[in-house]
Amino acid sequence: MRDVLFQLLEQSGSLTPRDIVINILAATALSLAIYVSYWFTHVGTAYSKKFNVSLISLTILTSTVMTVIGNNIALSLGMVGALSIVRFRTAIKDSRDTTYIFWAIIVGISTGAGDYLVASFGSVVVFLVLLLLGRVKNENRMLIIIRGSRLKEIVIEGAVFKYFDKKAFLRVKNSTNDSIEFIFELSRSQYNRSSKNNKTITEKIYELGDIEYVNVITQSDEIS
Repeated sequence: MRDVLFQLLEQSGSLTPRDIVINILAATALSLAIYVSYWFTHVGTAYSKKFNVSLISLTILTSTVMTVIGNNIALSLGMVGALSIVRFRTAIKDSRDTTYIFWAIIVGISTGAGDYLVASFGSVVVFLVLLLLGRVKNENRMLIIIRGSRLKEIVIEGAVFKYFDKKAFLRVKNSTNDSIEFIFELSRSQYNRSSKNNKTITEKIYELGDIEYVNVITQSDEIS
């Protein structure tokens, strides 16, 4: 039994230099597809060129690790132990970034194990899905920020609710001794329907007097 376990732990892969080069080149080629997909689906301030480049590096490094491990159990256990002590604290600002991280790791594992067909077919499917749906944004909500005299608190709140037929939701109310600030949230459709009125919400609020500013913001994925 001891001899069997010893042979199992000492088992190693028989990859030739040609196989190693092919694994790394395949990972590099597929990582470029990940790069293009991330660049296309992230626009504006949500796009991070540094993060996109790191996806290429992550794919190649994962493939390299898998090539080194091969089918050597001793190396795989040591690698798991070494990586388990590393703690990553990089904040993910976009939920889609998690998808790209897993994509890069899976491609690296597949190419490192020599499963080029799996890596290629999976990447094509993911690329097409993200190509069609990756530019979907959460721009269905509008924020209306109003700051004015604290004496106008009830008047401002009542005017907004009346203008939007009580469809506006009060998110935040900040106040000082002299001023007060409101943040109302409503859907884009409700905001567009209200635009049919004779006056805009901005004009309506400024008519109340003692108003410092009125801001209308589209709450998208790029606004935190």
